[in-house]
Amino acid sequence: MSVTPLIDRLDGFDARFEEVGTLITDPSVIADQKRYVKLTKEYHDLELIVKAASEYKSLLANIEEAKLLLESEKDEDMRALAHEELSQAQGKLPDMEQHIKLLLIPADPDDAKNAIVEIRGGTGGDEAALFAGDLFRMYQKFAEQKHWQLAVTSFSEGASGGFKEIIFSLSGPDVYGIMKYESGVHRVQRVPATETQGRVHTSAATVAVLPEAQEFEVEIHEGEIRWDTFRSGGAGGQNVNKVESGVRLRYNWKNPNTGEVEEILIECTETRDQPKNKERALSRLRTFIYDREHQKYLDDIAGRRKTMVSTGDRSAKIRTYNYPQGRITDHRIGYTIYNLPAFMDGAIQDCIDHLIVAENAEKLKEAEL
Repeated sequence: MSVTPLIDRLDGFDARFEEVGTLITDPSVIADQKRYVKLTKEYHDLELIVKAASEYKSLLANIEEAKLLLESEKDEDMRALAHEELSQAQGKLPDMEQHIKLLLIPADPDDAKNAIVEIRGGTGGDEAALFAGDLFRMYQKFAEQKHWQLAVTSFSEGASGGFKEIIFSLSGPDVYGIMKYESGVHRVQRVPATETQGRVHTSAATVAVLPEAQEFEVEIHEGEIRWDTFRSGGAGGQNVNKVESGVRLRYNWKNPNTGEVEEILIECTETRDQPKNKERALSRLRTFIYDREHQKYLDDIAGRRKTMVSTGDRSAKIRTYNYPQGRITDHRIGYTIYNLPAFMDGAIQDCIDHLIVAENAEKLKEAEL
């Protein structure tokens, strides 16, 4: 079998795969949840590389065997068969090499996590709140298609409908790795329902997608949390207004990057069950702190890559929704389609796929693979 530069890059993965496979069965490792989860993730990533490497080596061996057969074989039928096998194997080779190169790029450790999504109406007043509501419905439909679980944590309704702000969690496989591309400013161009002269207005809403932090990733001194309870408002029957199911937590957090202490205030009124609301408020607190502590990592990524598709920058205008033209334009990659109604019904995967392809191309270029 011929040795290629890619084969050289794959040396050592088999040994590490076996080593990690042994470690994750060690009781002392299992007892250390932080280490165990990290090693389990590494084992899964290595398994994909080892499997792809095996297929790649088999493909190279088939190519070499077919070439040798063509050099020595005189029978025309056998030569025709070798030609066919060589052509098929060589046709598969570029895709396999691209697949392995992407596997060799270290994945974002947050990609496999659940996500917390925050949508806020921006410039445009009532129309911005309505658009924020449209974006929420779009993600709700998308989550249904992906069979993800969506749970609303808190919301503030707009005067004419929609939401001034809505925060919700998404749970399922690789949620953050897919949804992170939605962070940024979403701009809408349309005629508002209140516009009497038919003029097109421009409004905006911001979307922030955060990886949901696990308990062991963030250190919180729960004894220092100050809790309040209150009666929830809004729909839900008499129970909502009579029982103090809503919770509010206050926590003084010292930013390890700046040394400054700030008070974090979080409210949760999602369920009629106070313990569940407390649990969800704690989850939001962990995610908030993790996001702040993780920001230096995101800033480093943004600084290294000039055209990074998913920087986590929530101030960047990423997409325009033009209703008169039925057009969606993603400004990061120049992606434009004219199926706005379907897009707003959750058909956003194609756009995300194009963003993933663009980001992978940047990663390959940066890694010089």
